[in-house]
Amino acid sequence: MAERMLNVAQAAEMLGTTERFPRRLIAERRIRFVRVGRHVRIPESALSDFIAHHTVEPIRRPERFRYRRAA
Repeated sequence: MAERMLNVAQAAEMLGTTERFPRRLIAERRIRFVRVGRHVRIPESALSDFIAHHTVEPIRRPERFRYRRAA
C-alpha cells in the first residue's frame, strides 16, 4: 500500500501551524518532500520523523531535589 502524501495545508494542520511553517521547512530543505510537477507533497512518515526528531523529553530530577522550601 502506498504511503499517504500530505499537501502543505494538511501538513500545517497536523503540526498545528499556519501553511507558512511547512513551506519554510521545504524551502530550507529541513524535511523530506516530493515535487509532482508544481505541486509539493510531504510523506506522512517524513512529518512523523520530523516531529519525533524535534521532541524534547522532560528532565527527571532525583527525588531528593524534587521538593524544596520556599525562601
